[in-house]
Amino acid sequence: MSEGTIGLLGLCVLLLLVFLRMPIGLAMLLVGFWGFALLGGIGGALNNLDAVPYRYVADFTFAVIPLFLLMGSVAAKGGISEDLYKAAYAWVGRLRGGLAMATVWATAGFAAICGSSTATAAGIGKIAYPEMKKFNYDARLATGSIAAGGTMGVLIPPSLGFVTYAILTEQSIGKLFMAGIIPGILEAVFYVVTIWIVCRLNPELGPPGTRVPLGAKFASLKGVWSMIVLFLLVMGGIYAGIFTPTEAAGVGASGAIVVGLLKRRLDKATFIESLADSCRSTAVIFLLIVGAMVFQRFIAISNLPFRLADLIAGLGLSRYAILSLILLFYIFAGCFMDIFSCLVLTIPIIYPTILSLGFDPIWFGVLFVRVAEIGLITPPIGMNCFVVAGTTGVPLGAVFRGIVPFFLADLAHVALLVAFPEISLFLPNMMG
Repeated sequence: MSEGTIGLLGLCVLLLLVFLRMPIGLAMLLVGFWGFALLGGIGGALNNLDAVPYRYVADFTFAVIPLFLLMGSVAAKGGISEDLYKAAYAWVGRLRGGLAMATVWATAGFAAICGSSTATAAGIGKIAYPEMKKFNYDARLATGSIAAGGTMGVLIPPSLGFVTYAILTEQSIGKLFMAGIIPGILEAVFYVVTIWIVCRLNPELGPPGTRVPLGAKFASLKGVWSMIVLFLLVMGGIYAGIFTPTEAAGVGASGAIVVGLLKRRLDKATFIESLADSCRSTAVIFLLIVGAMVFQRFIAISNLPFRLADLIAGLGLSRYAILSLILLFYIFAGCFMDIFSCLVLTIPIIYPTILSLGFDPIWFGVLFVRVAEIGLITPPIGMNCFVVAGTTGVPLGAVFRGIVPFFLADLAHVALLVAFPEISLFLPNMMG
């Protein structure tokens, strides 16, 4: 049996184990170990099992994951999402569709310090939906704006999607963070324009809210200072070279704790709960990463990625046609699994193909995270839609119908990022 055939069989076994609901990290660890043992001997497989977990768990660089998780958890429990929504509501709430627009801007702001799409959707949804319901907003528009806006949590840095991609591909976390800023802002603009168009076509979907005096508008900005300070501290420090991403994560987590204490929203019980949430999420992510790296070594020794690259090259398609097929695959895959699972399952095979096609790995990282976002709101397993339905009590079918215009906006946004790579690469290139 050839190396490539063993690699393909290993991939099929992995998919079968995932289908049988074995945890993805554990499935990759199991298949990677035995696959490497078949091709490289049991001694090499045992060496991998010894070296890989220690390398990725003990490396100081990867402390960025639990620290950013802690930062987001503390911020979520500290009421920052409520402050952001109130400020956005004060400035744009009086417009038709203004409350939905405020929801998008609030989710964008909260994503800048949270990094989790589901936490962003849940945190903002609990505040925004009752307000929109009070002003007789159509439930589809209301929940669609919350679900779609929440996806920005994995694009606007700090993003754990970018961190995981950087670890698996050995790219710069800092450059990936910078690459996500402009696309993230543009995503929010696309959503706001979508809401404006929808409400212009049917004004009854999003009636205007209460007009807020100018003085009250400026007063509302006092509630967002903490988000702005944290974001500038973390991302400004990385961009200026003052902090490494790991140090910036530590500064961000510490800053979130200080903000929570100053606002008197962080008590002992809340802090312990935040620590517990961060530990649980860290354990899941690290198991995924360790499993992916063991599996990646098996896939590498099987030469499967290079055979796939040769097969694709033999199709005679242009590299952008191949890229389009890869992105469509990720949109489809994102319907059935979360971004981390999708990333660790596919990157060992897809990434060498991307490099062989001559695409920039930082740019592709942005595209990957962006299309993975789309999967978060796409049936049948759009995770954000389930979260919003559970948070608001709106039927899941109505939520899925509500995301249709935002899905179209997503496709237009991805097309723009593909056509103009400079949108993603401008800030990373400025870092040198």
